[in-house]
Amino acid sequence: MWSNLPELLKYGGVMMWVLLATSSVAIVVFIQRLLHYHREQINSTEFLIGVRNVLKRDNVVEAISICDATPGPVARMVKIAILSRDRGREGIRDALDEAGLMEVPRLEERLNVLATIAQIAPLMGLFGTSLGFIKLFGALEDHGRFAGIEDLAGGIWPALVCTSAGLALAIFAYAGYNYLVGRVNSIVLDMEKSSTEIQNLVVDLTNGESDEP
Repeated sequence: MWSNLPELLKYGGVMMWVLLATSSVAIVVFIQRLLHYHREQINSTEFLIGVRNVLKRDNVVEAISICDATPGPVARMVKIAILSRDRGREGIRDALDEAGLMEVPRLEERLNVLATIAQIAPLMGLFGTSLGFIKLFGALEDHGRFAGIEDLAGGIWPALVCTSAGLALAIFAYAGYNYLVGRVNSIVLDMEKSSTEIQNLVVDLTNGESDEP
């Protein structure tokens, strides 16, 4: 029976359908964010070396084209730094700080959906449990002393199924959320480590400055 989804939906009642729809949303969000982070996280060291070599030839247009063709926040920050090269070291630093503040919310987009599902899934399961017990006591009241085991099981099944489904969904959503947060933190750390190198790269190679900030 446990391998038969239609049977589970039948015993779980309305809340089982709601949990099934919610789990579909959680899976779609997790996969979409996972693919997005895989695309956004590049080898920043190799990328910066390539941009440095292009800028050494004073080919700013090609450097910007490389940034446009490369996904990820590091590439976008390099482009902003190049476009801000005439503002001096402090201006480039401010532009990078502003760009970083814009990139973080973009990385965290839709993560709140998983966090919310992880929090409310057990409550949804408990709500299904409550509905199951309401059905149970209604059946017992209707049959009075003639109530049988079938009436009792008919109310307990939705309670067990919905509670288990809610907990399973919460576990998946919470684990998925924490994993994706770890990916975000890794990308943000890469951005922070690259920020100073980007600044020095653009300043030293386009303006000829070598002073430390």
